[in-house]
Amino acid sequence: MSQGPRSGLAAVSSALLAMSRHLEVRDVLKTIVASARELLDAQYAALGVPDDHGGFAQFVVDGVSDAQWKAIGPLPRQHGILAAMLHEARPERLADVRKDPRFEGWPAAHPDLADFLGLPIRDGDEVIGALFLANKNCPKPEGGCGFTAEDEELLAILAQHAAIALTNARLYERSRELTIAEERSRLAHELHDAVSQKLFSLRLTAQAAAALVDRDPARAKGELHQVAALAAEAADELRAAVVELRPAALDEDGLIATLRTQTQVLDRAHTARVTFASTGFRALPAAQEEALLRVAQEALHNALRHSGAEHVDVSVRRRGGGAVLRVTDDGGGFDPTAVRRAGRHLGLVSMRDRASGVGGTLTVESVSGKGTTIEMEVPGG
Repeated sequence: MSQGPRSGLAAVSSALLAMSRHLEVRDVLKTIVASARELLDAQYAALGVPDDHGGFAQFVVDGVSDAQWKAIGPLPRQHGILAAMLHEARPERLADVRKDPRFEGWPAAHPDLADFLGLPIRDGDEVIGALFLANKNCPKPEGGCGFTAEDEELLAILAQHAAIALTNARLYERSRELTIAEERSRLAHELHDAVSQKLFSLRLTAQAAAALVDRDPARAKGELHQVAALAAEAADELRAAVVELRPAALDEDGLIATLRTQTQVLDRAHTARVTFASTGFRALPAAQEEALLRVAQEALHNALRHSGAEHVDVSVRRRGGGAVLRVTDDGGGFDPTAVRRAGRHLGLVSMRDRASGVGGTLTVESVSGKGTTIEMEVPGG
């Protein structure tokens, strides 16, 4: 066997091993795209996972800078060559994509693509993605295509293994979601069983006290003492439930490591870029760190689910003996006054309650079309 085929086999093996290392869907998508571009020596590579509305639920690129990707604008729709790969489930190898009758152009900031190779990623009969490359790094004969039939065969092998890796990652994430749901259900049942019994006894005892007030005040007083004791027990049960709901990672790793991990997970799971930075932070009392974490989680949820942001930045920095949390996005923003009038708070009431509960303050700056910044400051312990 010549040196060329051995090198090719080693490259394929490396690409397949890289895909199998990851369990998060976002990581798998990035690895597939980077592996395909490197394996076939292309200038650009991309992978789109279709949604049910004519667009893409996820779209990952390799070979394009963050600034260029931002300038390109919204994700592409399922049209032209991409639609053909998804709907007809067949490979597309073109000498010049711009000359194909299905070509519909691209945004001004989009890189100029010429030779093109694309394949659907299939899980059985279902097309779960479209993988394509453009601009092979090799001399191109006049009127010829940079990608060869051998390239197409190699990409087909990669696409088959990409389907397995992507399906496994989806199953892993689904399993994790089910585990979280089961844990929430367990805690809900425990909370119900523990507290509802106390509240039931509390109600019966209060009713007995009310019936005895006129004819036996001494016994009524005793029943009221029992009401107070039951109320205290119910409060203790609630506090115990809250302690159990406190994130274990926060106790084990601290606020900074927990936030860094969560933002990394969200960055992989969403198309938006999620970043985290910390400056000079010193550990705070447990209640303050948990409040900061919960507010960060709520703000991130709003930014990623509702704002349409492309970038979300989270930072924690020291201020005096305390700390300041900032969550900033470049999404659609909102009018806080209008949100309050409409009765939709986007979790703002909860965030303010958490801040004030630990002696902190919460400020919200948002303008429609210009993003949102949520800042929470807490004093030192």
